[in-house]
Amino acid sequence: MSHLMNTYNRQPVTFTKGEGVWLWDAEGRKYLDALAGIAVNGLGHAHPKLVAAISKQAATLIHASNVYGIAEQAQLADKLAELSGMDKVFFCNSGCEANEAAIKLARLYGHHKGIENPAIVVMEHAFHGRTLATLSATGNRKVQAGFEPLVTGFVRVPFDDLDAVQLVARNNPNVVAVLVEPVQGEGGINIPADGANYLRGLREICDKNGWLLMLDEVQSGIGRTGTWFAFQHTGAMPDVMTLAKGLGSGVPIGACLAHGKAAEVFTPGKHGSTFGGNPLACAAALSTLQTIEQEKLRENALSIGKLICDGLRQKLKGVTGLVTIRNAGLMVGVELDRPCGDLVKQALDSGLLINVTADKVIRLLPPLVMNQQEAEQLVEILSGLIKKFLGG
Repeated sequence: MSHLMNTYNRQPVTFTKGEGVWLWDAEGRKYLDALAGIAVNGLGHAHPKLVAAISKQAATLIHASNVYGIAEQAQLADKLAELSGMDKVFFCNSGCEANEAAIKLARLYGHHKGIENPAIVVMEHAFHGRTLATLSATGNRKVQAGFEPLVTGFVRVPFDDLDAVQLVARNNPNVVAVLVEPVQGEGGINIPADGANYLRGLREICDKNGWLLMLDEVQSGIGRTGTWFAFQHTGAMPDVMTLAKGLGSGVPIGACLAHGKAAEVFTPGKHGSTFGGNPLACAAALSTLQTIEQEKLRENALSIGKLICDGLRQKLKGVTGLVTIRNAGLMVGVELDRPCGDLVKQALDSGLLINVTADKVIRLLPPLVMNQQEAEQLVEILSGLIKKFLGG
């Protein structure tokens, strides 16, 4: 009997090693990883530069309390500020912790403005985490069910609907911020019809009303959409941005970045983390960022994402049951007209790791290091499985 809590519907496989985009199970069977630990392993598995950086840091200093200065943390904050244009960084250990920090920052910002019950605009089908505040902000009833009473202070509107946000602005004087994913990952790789105008429109609404624009880039950040951060496709600068997943290539680390007026909201004692930004995690993140730069992996995310989508469109042309194929770099969604969760196990049996989200969307989040040949293998296997599943 397992002593693990029953919190996951695990697939019947245990991996023992990885290299690049490949994983091997305990029986030695090989799998093409098109999920990357859910957008975590951007450098793939066992990347030699990452392994060297982690090994060196582990032999030097793994952890030191935030009561003291941490050189690697300061270096990483400088690098993230350089890449993003943001001013200040708070380090934590995960995406939900980064979003918790953003929510706290927005509330404190509101109280500083004299708003007793500050509220945050959030989106339908959003996913921000599973802590009480972040699941309350999440637009998925399955995630929330059973954990009532939920945290109050969130106003929900449809994603990609500026008119709905304008309506809130006219009718709710307690709003202090908007929290939104530039691309909804868990929600089904939902991309605004005109992404640039959507984020720019939110930026204008926030500026007009004195709100903070807070972007959850936990899944879309760190090169996955072809730029360092998805907002850089739009020119709409956020006040707050959250990161995690791909930042440490598997070593847990999250970050809440702030810009302008938002950068000075937190003061000593207002927030903290025991493990956040420790030397080991920061060394992994620094190596990740350096390797993405050196190996031009942002550019690769664009070209390989296009190759995958073009290949799937060609292979699945005319297949009844295919709704659409959409992507932002290497965030790829293949939407079918019916629930398709069974495809996860069928793909596993065919040596391919995928995910299904929002019931009907096959989600692909391959490592940023995937090459053309590996992408073509992915297309060949997946298109065959989809055709068989749809009876095409």
